[in-house]
Amino acid sequence: MKILVVEDNAKLASFLTRALSEEGYQVDQVTDGATAIEQAQAIAYDTIVLDWMLPQFDGIHVCRVLRSAGCTTPILLLTARGETQEKVLGLDAGADDYLAKPFDLSELLARIRACTRRRGSENVLRIGPLVLDRSQRSARLEGHPLDLTPREFSLLFYLMREAGRIVPRSELLSKIWEANFDPGSNVIDVHIRNLREKLGPKATMLETVRGVGYRLSPQVSHEAQ
Repeated sequence: MKILVVEDNAKLASFLTRALSEEGYQVDQVTDGATAIEQAQAIAYDTIVLDWMLPQFDGIHVCRVLRSAGCTTPILLLTARGETQEKVLGLDAGADDYLAKPFDLSELLARIRACTRRRGSENVLRIGPLVLDRSQRSARLEGHPLDLTPREFSLLFYLMREAGRIVPRSELLSKIWEANFDPGSNVIDVHIRNLREKLGPKATMLETVRGVGYRLSPQVSHEAQ
C-alpha cells in the first residue's frame, strides 16, 4: 500500500512517515499543496493523508482540484478545525474522511485502513458506455458483453479507475505486469491495440499521450493514436 502524506509541519510529517512506514506502508511526503496535486496526479496512491493548512494551496483546494481532474484516491483530511461546518466543507470538497488534531495514532491508522478498504472495494466501474465488474470479471460496452483476456481486463480496469489521469507506462508495467520499466518493451502497446480493436467506435476514449503513457477519457477523444 502506497500513501502520500501532505503536511508542512516537519515534526508531525516525520512522525506520520515513521509510524506509517512501521505499519508496512510505502510513504511519500510533500509539504505544500501545489506539489501534492502534481504528485497525486502522477502516482497512483492508495490513500492521501492531507493537512488542511498548507503553503500555496490549502487542503480544500487540493481536494477540489484532484476530484475535478478525476482522481479517485481516498483522501483523509487532517485539521485543527473541529467544528461541524468545517467538517462539512472538507467532505463536500471531496475528502473521504476527516480527523481533527490532536488525534490518536491508533484512530488515524484505523481510518486509513477504512479508506484503503473502500479503495479496494471499487468492484464496479462505469465510465461513459463502459461498465466493468471486477467481482464477476465481466465487461460491457453499451450493454453488450466485451470478450477480454484477463490481462486486458486488468489493464482496462486500472485505466478506468484512474480515468482522466495520464497513467505512465512504467506505472502500468508495475501495477499490471509487476515488472520494472523496460523502454524497449512493446507489451503495453500490444494490449492497448487489442483493447482499441475490441472497443470499436469507442476506441477513441483510450488516448495515447506520446512519451508519457495512456489516459482513458469519459468523453470520446479525437486524439487517440
